Amino acid sequence: MYKYDQRGVSATKDEVHQAIKNIDKGLFDLAFCKVLPDFAGQDSDYCNIMHADTAGTKTSLAYMYWKETDDLSVWEGIAQDAIVMNLDDMACVGCTDNILLSSTIGRNRNLISGDVISTLINATVTFAEKMAEHGVHLHLAGGETADVGDIVRTIDVGYTAFARMKRKDLIVNNIKAGDVIVGMASYGKASYERAYNGGMGSNGLTSARHDVFHKEYAEKYPDCFDHNTPESVIFTGKKRLRDLIDVNGESIEAGKLVLSPTRTFLPVLKKVIEECRPAINGMIHCTGGGQAKVLKFIKNKKVVKDNLFATPPLFSMIQEESGSSWQEMYQVFNMGNRMEVYTDATTAAQIIAICKSFNIDAQVIGYVEEAPANQVLVKSEHGVFEYK
Repeated sequence: MYKYDQRGVSATKDEVHQAIKNIDKGLFDLAFCKVLPDFAGQDSDYCNIMHADTAGTKTSLAYMYWKETDDLSVWEGIAQDAIVMNLDDMACVGCTDNILLSSTIGRNRNLISGDVISTLINATVTFAEKMAEHGVHLHLAGGETADVGDIVRTIDVGYTAFARMKRKDLIVNNIKAGDVIVGMASYGKASYERAYNGGMGSNGLTSARHDVFHKEYAEKYPDCFDHNTPESVIFTGKKRLRDLIDVNGESIEAGKLVLSPTRTFLPVLKKVIEECRPAINGMIHCTGGGQAKVLKFIKNKKVVKDNLFATPPLFSMIQEESGSSWQEMYQVFNMGNRMEVYTDATTAAQIIAICKSFNIDAQVIGYVEEAPANQVLVKSEHGVFEYK
């Protein structure tokens, strides 16, 4: 991951995990996100869940595309990116309803207009309305928008989410030998999406942005990258933002493909949890760490992924432009599989049927074995890769 490190980012976040290693992990150390006692209501039957995340450096690419095209709609996807990175993590502990959302937006006012702020806020309302149609109720609690041009190059978009739920409804990872893994595709067009989704999510954007797009953007938009980064790893690709990429016979601009909004699985997961809850042993949102994410949520298990989805066009393009090893690709990107449910074979078939009712591809992608130490083994079309 030499280039990734040179760009000042990390797929494994080792320094972050080292920094927080002594912090209390909450009520359940293997829960996908931190579960706290019910400080809000002081009821031992309930718990509190609070989560914060951002759209990351995806905003830099959105800035480039907006400046290039004057298309404000690209910022709608950024709002969704930051929201979903919270909500889909929370869904992995069973939280799929009555969630409070608050935004924190820091912008460089000299570069980011009020129209962008309005688009972000309106997109938040629209997203909440769309989720309500599927029984997922998001309550908007306002937020903070600050002009901080001295510390933010373009714009940083983040959300904090909070929920209070019954402890008996929690899903705490207890992934077992014998479990099969249902993978949910991050690409395609779900029934609640307006357009084809490349499957990007909001991880690996620093790599994708610099590896895919042409050097001309460094000069054209000098505010979209860190000038402390070695010149040799700044915009090293051949693609222009508006170059057309063939995706299953449809032409999609390269910029729009990489900027595909992070798909939320909330409508699907709400139904899956309602219908399959007792048989779910674990849920993993394959964000930072990609296909190796599950390593942090197992004990003495070997997770074998031997039937992953065929590589979607977006990730093929990134690999071709970057020359990254496939081992690195599977650890930096979700590679088309961003949500996993660990369960038994019978329940797996039921979950797959629910996914397909939302027009989302799903399949059994692997299984779990006992092991002396945690391990993920990816057996892919591009080779066999081991992560520990």
